Formats: sequence, C-alpha cells, structure tokens
Amino acid sequence: MSFAAAALKLEDLKTAPFDPRFPNTNQTRYCYQSYVDYYRCQKIRGKDYAPCEYFKKVFHSVCPNAWVEKWDAQREEGTFPGNI
Repeated sequence: MSFAAAALKLEDLKTAPFDPRFPNTNQTRYCYQSYVDYYRCQKIRGKDYAPCEYFKKVFHSVCPNAWVEKWDAQREEGTFPGNI
C-alpha cells in the first residue's frame, strides 16, 4: 500500500452529490461551474472561509486533473475564460 493510499480515510472518498441543475450524465458543466464557484467564493469571502471548500471537493471529484491544471495555469496567466 502506498503512502498516499494509506493517508486516505474512508470518509475522504466521497463523490460530489447530485445537483439538479446538471441532471444528465455529462458532468462537464457541473465541473466547470464548481471550479468557478470555488474561486469566486474565495475572492468574495476570503481564502479562510470554510464553506468554499465544498466547491473544491466537488470539482476535484468531478473534473479531470488535466482540466484543473490547465485552468490553474490560465488563472495565473490572467487568461482564464471564466468570470471569477
């Protein structure tokens, strides 16, 4: 068992809950909106505002890692297409 696997607890292995705004099996919009909502929440409420973490858990659960890495790079460069 790897160190990373040993560090995870069963309660950490949850998926995002159902969101009626995104009823179809394609979760692309849910992924993107959760990503935007997380950073918008932090911008408005501050980085220490715990309820923002809900959105982070959702997008980490739903979004492919490559997308998150690309969007993080775009935010750093100031080229992210979303309104945060």
